Amino acid sequence: MIEAILPLIIATMIGTALLYWSEKKIPKVPIISALIVALFGGLTLYFDNKIFFYMKPTIVNILFAGILFFGNYFFKKNLLKSLLENSIQLEERGWDILNIRWILFFIVLALLNELVWRTQTEDLWVKFKVFGIIPITLIFTVFQIKVINKFKKNV
Repeated sequence: MIEAILPLIIATMIGTALLYWSEKKIPKVPIISALIVALFGGLTLYFDNKIFFYMKPTIVNILFAGILFFGNYFFKKNLLKSLLENSIQLEERGWDILNIRWILFFIVLALLNELVWRTQTEDLWVKFKVFGIIPITLIFTVFQIKVINKFKKNV
């Protein structure tokens, strides 16, 4: 895995640069992702310790859950709505339900990552990260369609 981290960092930075070159801007999610890959990948290489890379998905998911939680409950702003309202028009109750579900989902993903990397082999963790997290996220997202349809605004 250590051998793959530097090429991953380089590829991520090239991809981000190409995105900027073609769009003349970088959306928040790709820039944050690139910074996180560079930070945790760099820490892994510098300290020659894989734990930083193992914990990256945990930290990212807790950050996402925390941002949605604090935005909603302390700043009274549904950040999920702010991010998606140009694509999906929902009643406030629908946004509230989705926000809570995504908070819980990110927490579950963080706990799942911790469980897998702490109890399984590196090979299994890599397979889980590559072939588990994305399908789990897609399945979770599909299950949100019912809420979206139920609370869709009639425009």
